[in-house]
Amino acid sequence: MGMTIPASHADLLDSTALAHVATIGPDGTPQNNPVWFGWDGTHILFSQTTGRQKYRNLKANPAVALSIVDNANAYRYLEVRGTVVDIVDDPDNAFINSMAKKYIDQDVYPWHQPGDHRVVVKVLPVKTSQMG
Repeated sequence: MGMTIPASHADLLDSTALAHVATIGPDGTPQNNPVWFGWDGTHILFSQTTGRQKYRNLKANPAVALSIVDNANAYRYLEVRGTVVDIVDDPDNAFINSMAKKYIDQDVYPWHQPGDHRVVVKVLPVKTSQMG
């Protein structure tokens, strides 16, 4: 069962802040990098290509932590710990294109590479912490 995002920080889920996503690698060490993300009212969504380490990490261990720092106040953030509940194919790049529109106002994701296979990762929040 998921948890409700605190109303005091729910605005960050609709912002253009980046989500720093941490996963656990095969050797047990964390791997972290920023991603564009979306919010469907229940899940945090982000795109990955199936050739990346983060994708392999999530397939092996669905535990994930994300931190989202307010673009206007670096001392205000939302941390979400959650579980990947689904990884969905994005064969037409619809989701990553929607993120390109949100983040850089372009209709098509400009860095797509031939052979990239994109998926949408759906994270169910199970615990949050926040500051600011």
